[in-house]
Amino acid sequence: MQKLLLQSWWKLLGIIIMLYVLIAGFIVPLKPGVLSIEPLEIECGSSAILHISAYNSHFNEVKKLKAYLKIDSINQIEAADIRVLNRKELDIVFDIPSHLPDTSKTSERATLVILDVDQGFLITPSAIAITQSEPSNYPFYGQWNDEIDSFSGHWSFAFPFRSILYETIRNTFFHVAIWFAMFVLLIVGLIYSVKYLYGRQLNHDAVAASFTHVAVVFGLLGVATGSVWAKNTWGVYWTNDPKLNMSVVALMIYLAYSILRSSIAGDDRRAQVSAAFNIFAFAAMIPLIFIIPRMTSSLHPGNGGNPALGGEDLDHTLRLIFYPAIIGLTLLGTWISTLLYRIRKIQLKIIDRSLN
Repeated sequence: MQKLLLQSWWKLLGIIIMLYVLIAGFIVPLKPGVLSIEPLEIECGSSAILHISAYNSHFNEVKKLKAYLKIDSINQIEAADIRVLNRKELDIVFDIPSHLPDTSKTSERATLVILDVDQGFLITPSAIAITQSEPSNYPFYGQWNDEIDSFSGHWSFAFPFRSILYETIRNTFFHVAIWFAMFVLLIVGLIYSVKYLYGRQLNHDAVAASFTHVAVVFGLLGVATGSVWAKNTWGVYWTNDPKLNMSVVALMIYLAYSILRSSIAGDDRRAQVSAAFNIFAFAAMIPLIFIIPRMTSSLHPGNGGNPALGGEDLDHTLRLIFYPAIIGLTLLGTWISTLLYRIRKIQLKIIDRSLN
C-alpha cells in the first residue's frame, strides 16, 4: 500500500485539485456589479438622477451607501442623494457642476463608483458622458474635488463581476486552463520526438505519440468550451476571428499527425516520420496561435490590443482556482498519457515476441 501511494501520489494530487476546482469554481459567488445605468449622458449645471440596476447586490440601508462620479484622480463629486428602491436598484442624484474640470473640452467620460459598506465597491469605468454646451475660456475651480473613501480594506472571496462575462467567467478554469495543459502535453511530446530522432528508441516515440494524442483531445475540448463561451458573450458559437481560425488550423495539423501515424507501415519508419512531423507541427503552431492573431484586431482576449489575464479579468480570487486548475488538468492529462503509453508498450512487446 505504501509503495502504491509513493508511485501514485501525483495522481491522487490531481484528483484532489480537480475536485477543489470543480467545487470552488461553481459555488464561489460573483461580486456585485452594475448591470445598467440610465441615462448614459448628463449635462453640466443639471441635477441628474441615475437609475442603477445591479447584479448580485443586496442594497438595504442608505446610510451604508455612497456614490461618486470620478473623471480622473483629482476630479470627482459625491452623490447628493441615494434612494434604495430594492435590493438590486438605486436612484442616485448628482448635482453636476456648471463646468467640466477641463473647461476647454465639451465632454468627459466619468466612472461611476458606488461604495456599499457591506459589499465593497461597484465600479463602472467610463460609464457616464458629461457634456457642457461650449468650452470656457477661463479657468474654473468648482466642486470637482470630493475625496473618495479608501479603496483598500475590503476583500471577499468572490469572483470579479464583468459586464460581458457574468457567470461565464467560471469558464476560465476550464477553457483557458485546458489550453495551458494542452501546451504542456505538446511540449512533452515534442521533447520525446526529438529524443527519438537522436536515440531511435521506440519507447520515446510511444511517449511522444501518447502525450500528443491526449493534447489534441484537450485542444478539441478547448475549442468546444470556447465555442459555448462565445455563444454566451458574443452571441454566436463561431465568428471569423483570427485567433479562433488559427487555433483550428493548428489543431488540424496535429490531427494530420494522428492520421499520418495510422497510414505508415513499419514501426521504425512510422516513428521517424511522426517525430519529424511532430516537430514541424509544434513549430507551425507558435506563429498560428501566438503571432498572427496579435498582428490583427481580435475579439479574443490577449490579441489585437484586447487584454487578458490581468486586472479584473484575473484577480486574486480567480488565481486561487485558475492556477490549480492548470496543474490539475496537466496531471490528469499526464495520467491519461501514461495509460496510453503503457498500452503502446504492451503492443511493442507483442510485436517483438511475434518477430522472435
